Amino acid sequence: MERSELAQIAGDYGTPTFVFDLGAFQARLREAQGIVGEGIELCFAIKANPFLIPAAIEVAEKLEVCSPGELDICEALGVNPAAIVFSGVNKTPDSVHDAVEYGAGVLTAESLKHAALIEAEGAARGEVLNVLARLNAGSQFGMSRDDLLWLVDHRADFPHLNIVGLHYFVGTQRLNLKHQRRELEKLAAFIDELRDAHGFDVQRLEYGPGLGVPLFVGDDFSDTLAPLRELAPALRAIAGRVQLTIEMGRFFATECGTYLTAVNDLKANDGVNYCIVDGGINHLTFIGQLMGMKVPIIENLGALERAVAEPAAEWCVCGSLCTTNDVLCRAAELPDVREGDVLAFSNCGAYSVTEGVLLFLSRTMPRIILRNADGSLVLARDFTETSPLNTIQ
Repeated sequence: MERSELAQIAGDYGTPTFVFDLGAFQARLREAQGIVGEGIELCFAIKANPFLIPAAIEVAEKLEVCSPGELDICEALGVNPAAIVFSGVNKTPDSVHDAVEYGAGVLTAESLKHAALIEAEGAARGEVLNVLARLNAGSQFGMSRDDLLWLVDHRADFPHLNIVGLHYFVGTQRLNLKHQRRELEKLAAFIDELRDAHGFDVQRLEYGPGLGVPLFVGDDFSDTLAPLRELAPALRAIAGRVQLTIEMGRFFATECGTYLTAVNDLKANDGVNYCIVDGGINHLTFIGQLMGMKVPIIENLGALERAVAEPAAEWCVCGSLCTTNDVLCRAAELPDVREGDVLAFSNCGAYSVTEGVLLFLSRTMPRIILRNADGSLVLARDFTETSPLNTIQ
C-alpha cells in the first residue's frame, strides 16, 4: 500500500489500527500456486489471521482450523465445510462432534485417543469419517511412528475411519531448506513402507513446510517467494506419488498487513530517546523479536508528509503497557519524530492480530481495516474494550 493511503487511513479511522490488504494477500497465494503448479493444493492456516478467511478461500482450496473457536468463526462466515481440515492437539468428544456436524472435510488424528474419538462419532452417526493421521515431528503434536503404524495395522478395528493420508508439520520460520528436503525424503520412504510392509496406500499428504519470511531491517526482501521456488521441485516430486496439500499461514499472510500506531509522548533519559505510542506488545508481536532487539520495517508517516524533515535519530519505541517488556523496538532509526505522528509497521499480516497479550491492563483492542483489491475499505472490527472481560460478572 502507498504511504499516503496509510496516512489517510490513520487520519480517517484513528489508531492503533491494523490494515490488511486483501488484494496483496490473494496475489501472493496465486503466485504461490503458480510456483508449485495446479496439481498441488494450498491450505491457509487460519490461526495466522482469521480476518483473511474469506479472501483465502477464494484462492486456496483448504483452511486449517485448529480450535472450536476457529470452527465457530468459519461457520459464522459461511465457509464451505468441505474445505476445512479440522486439526488441533486437544480434541474432545464435543469438538469432534461439532466439526463433523458442521461437515468438516477431514479431521486429523494426533493420537490413538483422537482416532478412538473420531471412530465413536462416526459410529454414533453411522458414517465413515475422513481422517489424516498426524505423524509426530519431535513436539507434542501428532502420534509416534509406532502408534501410527499400530493404527494402520488395526484399521479394521476402526470401521468408521477412512484414513486418507498423513499430516506432517514441524514449525515455522525455518530458513534452511535442507530440513524440508530431508523431511520430504523421509515422508516418501514412509509412504513406501506403509504400502509395502503394511498394505496401506497413502492417498493424501498434508505438509507444512514452515517456510521463512523476512521481517527485519537487514533481511533480504528481494524475492520473498524464493524459498518456495527453491523447494518446488521436491514438492512436485512427492506430489507425483500422493495428493499433496501445502499448509502455511505466516508465509502467505505476513506481507499483507500494516500496523498503525500514533506517537503520544517523547522523552530522553541517559542518552536514550523514548517514543511512546498508543499501541504496544499487547497488539504487535514479531516472531524472533526478543525485547525489541530486532528492528522491524517502520516508517514515520508524519515525517513523510512534511516538506522539511529533521534528520533521523535513534528511538526506543515503547507501547502503552505498564511493563518494561513493552518495547516494540530498542533502536529504530526514525526521521523527525513528533507527537501526533503515525508509525507504520510493515509485515504484520500474520499472527500479530491474535498473538498479542490483548487483555493485559484492560486496554482497548485495535481497529481492523480490510482493503479490498479495488481499494475500498471495510471496518472489520471496531475499537473493542477489554475491560468487561476483566470484570467480575
